[in-house]
Amino acid sequence: MREQIFTFGQYLHRRFGTKVSKVPISISGFTCPNIDGTVAKGGCTFCENDSFSPSLDRARELKGFFLNMDSLENPHLEQQLRQLEWQFDATSKRLAHEHGAEKYLVYFQSFTNTYAPFATLKALYDKALHFENVVGLSIGTRSDSISDETFAYLAELSTQTEIWLEFGIQSIYDETLRRINRGHDSENVKEAIRKAKAYGLNVCGHLIFGLPGETKDMMLETAKEAYALGIDSVKYHPLYVVKRTALANEYARGEFEPITQDLYLEVLKEALLAKPPHVSVQRISAGIDDETLIAPQWCREKNGQFRAINEALKEVGLKY
Repeated sequence: MREQIFTFGQYLHRRFGTKVSKVPISISGFTCPNIDGTVAKGGCTFCENDSFSPSLDRARELKGFFLNMDSLENPHLEQQLRQLEWQFDATSKRLAHEHGAEKYLVYFQSFTNTYAPFATLKALYDKALHFENVVGLSIGTRSDSISDETFAYLAELSTQTEIWLEFGIQSIYDETLRRINRGHDSENVKEAIRKAKAYGLNVCGHLIFGLPGETKDMMLETAKEAYALGIDSVKYHPLYVVKRTALANEYARGEFEPITQDLYLEVLKEALLAKPPHVSVQRISAGIDDETLIAPQWCREKNGQFRAINEALKEVGLKY
């Protein structure tokens, strides 16, 4: 008998007794301190900035407008709130129709969703929580881009509703973080996760396998340290190369070799075996099937990835 990996969907069903889906949201005006020059320039080497911009037509009216944590005013807050509303309305209806979703987590996904003035964040979070059948928020952010005021407010909200923070851990090796132009060190991530847990917040950690220069042992050590920090959920990603990135230039010069599918499967199996049972899994693969993907080609086809992953997991008595 193969053991079912504890998924985030299972966690949400146990918690709320029904099908709960995450509704991804992109809000114009949000950016990243690694893109706007605050901590670095150009973003992480694997990040194609335009791919994280809101794609729906009505978001374009705010093109060229960007916030940060020190912004003194936000003249476009009402437009951002309207963006939030129509994106949630459209996506929640689709999820209900296609996947039978009955309740929702509003997922602030694109860019860094605590990197704005507190008043803006509070207005967006409060509005999202008042949508029909919303049971909570999941907020994607960076460890260097969240204030104590925001931590405290999210902790207050968490006494009444489901609140998750999603931090990009990526690697616990500072040499790797420097190479990918991350803009902060591993201690910064560790401090943010410890603080989030001290506030009683749920944390999802994002891990990337196949970062430049990393060995299998380094990837696994990152996973083990993430578990030890007390994360509640995890996303595993293989690193892939897309056009218009610094990583694409490294690849063209022969300075970066993408992770093979065989190695990714080895690392993933061992990371899952080391994972504490209570830590849910939100993602075990990643890729893109369009003309922007350069390499590796095995990241192009999602169904093929899942077949390969489940075949590999059979060897260790697991299934996803």
